[in-house]
Amino acid sequence: MRSEITAYYERLAEPGRLGATPWGKLEYLRTWDVLMRELPAPPAQILDVGGAAGVYAAPLGGMGYDVHLIDPLDEHVAMASILVRTTATLGDARDLPVPDASADAVLMLGPLYHLTERADRVRAWQEAARVSKPGAVIVAATISRYASMLDGFVKGYLREPAFGEMLERTLAEGVHENLGGGKPEWFTTAYFHLPNEAAEEAADAGLAVKRVVSVEGPLWMLADRLDSWLADDEELLLSWLRRVEEEPGLLGSSSHLLTICRNPG
Repeated sequence: MRSEITAYYERLAEPGRLGATPWGKLEYLRTWDVLMRELPAPPAQILDVGGAAGVYAAPLGGMGYDVHLIDPLDEHVAMASILVRTTATLGDARDLPVPDASADAVLMLGPLYHLTERADRVRAWQEAARVSKPGAVIVAATISRYASMLDGFVKGYLREPAFGEMLERTLAEGVHENLGGGKPEWFTTAYFHLPNEAAEEAADAGLAVKRVVSVEGPLWMLADRLDSWLADDEELLLSWLRRVEEEPGLLGSSSHLLTICRNPG
């Protein structure tokens, strides 16, 4: 990874990131909700590419899945290696140290964020296809092209000229570069996808695209009110988001998207 991306994740307390904010909690709950409807039943071999410290590997191993996690950071690999039914190794999503047709499902819940070149993202999809069995499910997360602008309103960043200058390129090209004095909370070098862009990349890699779903929808922008919904009516919130998760008109308003594919074999 580029040095600024490595530095960002070395500063971040990755194991607790998704539980630290209401929008992080919603991202986790919704991602888990979708995975439970898409993954094969345990025991199955899950390849968790870019799985960080194992935020999803840990509960998957606890359910009886055999998880192999690959991440580019030594610290993440060390933390994931001690999880139940989980092995972990260093690796790159574009060149996976995994045999052909060995996984029943492949998760890419982070790698596509940080591959700013389309050819690299297609290569990651191709590697997921190579290492997965015929018929296997492949689930990849992307950040919405418009997430940074909406986040700028929610958190007030857009009042700062430097954020607006950074956002101009993000909206035009998808490339988000927090360089030249930008604040750490403005994220790091990344690529933000248009709603159907990841599906097009997956198709170019030879995968069969099943569907694209919004993770949080627009609810992540509720900010302080979201915590009360999660505390008091979590299942009600999730049930309504399930009903509209494939609505094309809402995809761009979600902070994250999941593209779900099958290996046609």
